[in-house]
Amino acid sequence: MIVLYIKRHLEEALEISAMSGAFFETFVVSEIIKSFYNAGKQPPIYYYRDSEQKEIDLIIEQNEVLYPIEIKKTANPSQKATNNFSVLEKTGLKIGTGNVICLVNDIIPADRKNFYVPVSLI
Repeated sequence: MIVLYIKRHLEEALEISAMSGAFFETFVVSEIIKSFYNAGKQPPIYYYRDSEQKEIDLIIEQNEVLYPIEIKKTANPSQKATNNFSVLEKTGLKIGTGNVICLVNDIIPADRKNFYVPVSLI
């Protein structure tokens, strides 16, 4: 009984915490890493941040194609969530479909090349 009480209050504290977005991002990245290891593969993942503070939360590289991923703890991500994906053009590698992993219920097109993806699918 006491364990359920503590668990419920811990979940509430994490939800309203100033760090809740960081916890959400860590959860998503760790689930993606686990999925690669469970498939017997080394995760080909990267993080990007430049001197202009442009950031991409996660980049998955497969067959010389970069797949950018932004992680947002919201059910209503802004159109700006994919803006930094364009920095990958300077790599000379092909840029695949980008994703914003968030709290939406269904896969929704963000634009012609990127999608909002429910966290429940990872």
